[in-house]
Parts: sequence; C-alpha cells; structure tokens
Amino acid sequence: MTSLPTHPNPGAAHRFPVVIVGAGPAGLTIGNVLRAADVDCLVLETESREFIERRPRAGVLEEWAVRGLDQRGLAAHLLAHGQVHNECEFRFAGRRHRFEYAELTGHHHYVYPQPLLVTDLVREYADVRGGAIRFGVREVELHDLDSDHPSVSYTDPGSGQRHTVHCDFIAGCDGARGVSRDALPPGRAQISRYDYGIGWLALLAEAPPSNDCVVFGMHPRGFAGHMARSPEVTRYYLECPPGDDPENWSHERVWSELQQRLGAAGAPRLTEGRLIEKRVLDMHGYVVEPMAFGRLFLAGDAAHLTAPIAAKGMNLALHDAFLLGDAFVAQLTKGDGSGLDGYSAACLRRVWDYQEFSQWLSEVYHGASSGDPHRAGTALARLHRLLGSPSAGLAFAEQYLGKNTYG
Repeated sequence: MTSLPTHPNPGAAHRFPVVIVGAGPAGLTIGNVLRAADVDCLVLETESREFIERRPRAGVLEEWAVRGLDQRGLAAHLLAHGQVHNECEFRFAGRRHRFEYAELTGHHHYVYPQPLLVTDLVREYADVRGGAIRFGVREVELHDLDSDHPSVSYTDPGSGQRHTVHCDFIAGCDGARGVSRDALPPGRAQISRYDYGIGWLALLAEAPPSNDCVVFGMHPRGFAGHMARSPEVTRYYLECPPGDDPENWSHERVWSELQQRLGAAGAPRLTEGRLIEKRVLDMHGYVVEPMAFGRLFLAGDAAHLTAPIAAKGMNLALHDAFLLGDAFVAQLTKGDGSGLDGYSAACLRRVWDYQEFSQWLSEVYHGASSGDPHRAGTALARLHRLLGSPSAGLAFAEQYLGKNTYG
C-alpha cells in the first residue's frame, strides 16, 4: 500500500492532479482508472482499510457493470468467484412463480458482495498500481471549488497534523453523510427526495441460501426478500415500519415472519441460522442536480441514492466512476474536457431511469401489505402482466438488468 510521504512540518502542502474523497466502489474505481493511465491521485478515507473491506453492503452487479470492470482490469476475482444469476422468483398468494430473465434477454446478474469488490479494488489501487491512499483521516474540508486551484485539507490520524493537498479536480465519493455534498454552496444544486413511507429490516444470516435464486415475497403481512451472498451467508429483508428499532425483532420473530412471508406451495422451509446483522433501512431516494460544481464532481451516494428495492445503488456508483474516471483521464492527458462537461447529464439519465423503476417495483412489492385494496389490486395486476406477457416480461427484465439504450 502506498501512503503519503512523511510531512516535515505541520501544514505542509502536497499536490495531486485529482483528490478522491471516499474509498468505496466509486472512489476506488476512479482511482484505478487514473492509475492505469499513469495519472497521480490521492484517495482520502475516514475509515480504516479493515473496516471498508468488511462493511456489509450491496451484492448484485449488472452485467454491463461487470463488463466495465473487466475492461479496466478490475474483475478477475469477481469473474472467478461471483455467482451468475439467470432468474428470480416471485412468491404471492401461496404460490411460486419463476421469472427467467436471462432466457428473455440473453443477459444475467452477478452476485458478488460489495466488501469483496472493495477488497479487490483497494488491493489493485494501492498494492498493485501504487496509488496513494490515506485511511482514518479526520476533519476533511474542501476549498476553492469554483476556482482553478481547489484544495483539500485533512488531519492526519497518527500525528494530529493538519495537511493541505492542492489539485486540479476533486471527486466527491464519500456518500450521503460525507463532506463533499455539504460543500456545495446553498442554492447551487437541487436535491430532490422521495420517501416511500416504509422500512426494511436488513438481515444477514449465517445460513446457506434456501433457494437457487433471488426470491421476492409479496404478502399481506409485508414484503420479504431472500438473496444469496455466499454458500454460507444469506441476505434477507423484512418490511417493517419506518424508524423501527431492530431490537424489536428477536431471532424468533424474524424467522417466524420470514417463514410466513416467503412460504409457498412446493417451497422448502427456510434454513435458519444466527443473525449477524440487523438494521432498519428507511426507504427513500434522492438526486443531486447537477452532479458537479466548479472543480468538484460527485459520484455514487454523494450524488444520488436509490432505495435497495431494485438493487441499483452499487451499479449506479460504478456507472458514475467509469464516466468520471475516463473524463479525468481525457482532460489531464489530452486536454479534452468534453467528458467532464457532459458528466452530470450523462449520469443523470441513468439515475432517473433507476429511480423510476425502483418506485414502480416498490408498488409491486408493497401493494399487498399497504392496507389499500386498490393498491393491492394494481400490484397484483402488474405481477400477472409481467409473468404472463412476453413483451411485458421483456420490458421488466431489461429494466431489472439495466439493459437499455445507454449502457
């Protein structure tokens, strides 16, 4: 791992063409794209390397995203060890309904937990490509974003010294609660938000998957989801009130609800196991427009959030990273600024498409438990249409896979 040289005195300054704030999938992918083009950059991360390599997050990757990683030399481990998924299963009214989206489209999903992808990306960036990275930094601040000479300052966790890094561009990849989005001047960006009015209890269970594909359960008691993460670990979701306390959900209550909501004729009983993660996610989405201000470019959750309803978040982060990394390289090596000029508009088209699909799918998932007979009826109509009509099924499959005219 490459780290910054020791500073001879407090306040010493350094310069990199690009500073990347945040070492998630977006930031690390941008860093790898830059290093592959021999462009120097610095990644600043507030957490430790061990933490980001273990933090449980998403696990579903669309085929175009894996292809993009592979084209950049970042998918060897993923392609060797990721699971290929060709179909999913809907369960409602006590019955199972398989949906073979690969047969309709010729495309599939990969299941590869985000911690494994982050481990791959940070190893490639820091250990193989020699990228500079600092973990555990504190008090990160962005300066002079609307000038030709932006900079980033931070406090070194070991020495407590304050350092300033001058740069040409800043990539803000530090999520919804990071400093990058907060650095946008008031009134210079529009942040639109949509609240679904529901919560999901996100669970990781030390239990092998109980089905050979993803399962979506629509039940009057609430939605439930089953997603394999590895041969030994399964991700589950349970619809719950927004703001619910995870401690309200005992081991016994969790498994009782999962067995009921995912139960269907001919389906094996779920294999139960120890719950190793339990947290409540309030379902909402937001979009920042534009995704750039001056020399600051936002990517990933710093720019937009899609609720995990359609498993789009990590894919959107990678889409941003591919576009932004390539645009930085074009500007810094060829003087071609067209990619940076068009970055926000190019990203937002896919962002809004995924936001709309997530809202549509939310009605399918949650109509039965809404308490509204009209919503329940229209949700059932949508399910029957996508399962019974080849053209409706193809349209759904293409959105589910992110297979469209711009990617």
